[in-house]
Amino acid sequence: MSYVVDFVNVSTTGLESSPVADALAGLRANEARYFKNKYDHVFTTHPAADVPDLVDYVGRVLQEERGLVIASPPLEATEALVDGVRWTYVFYESGLAVNVLYTLEPGGKRAVGFKLSDGMEVPDELADKFKFARQKSKLAGTIRGSFFVVKGEHP
Repeated sequence: MSYVVDFVNVSTTGLESSPVADALAGLRANEARYFKNKYDHVFTTHPAADVPDLVDYVGRVLQEERGLVIASPPLEATEALVDGVRWTYVFYESGLAVNVLYTLEPGGKRAVGFKLSDGMEVPDELADKFKFARQKSKLAGTIRGSFFVVKGEHP
């Protein structure tokens, strides 16, 4: 069942099995607020098991671009197409959120972003490959994030 993410009344719905469920819910709410404020888009997530194509897409981009495989089980995923950009998100049990930003026009911005929930350790598969910058969020506490530019074609 889909979940419309409420960034006013933050809920752990769908994220209960995460050891950092409250922080991950705040991180998810932070993303929902961004999409609402910037694009007037309602951020709606789905259980990962209901949208395996989205989870597979993010996994394929990570594997093909950097040889990465996320060890943590996916809990939720979503995709939005706004202003010619395909945004695909997967929220993992560990507290990790991964998004693939893919501009559909040739030559547009294309990147993978990683965000770590407050209180989680950097996953082993990312620890030696990325440096994480810190960002404060009223909804999510301290978010650590990193990204890389996508070089291949992944429509």
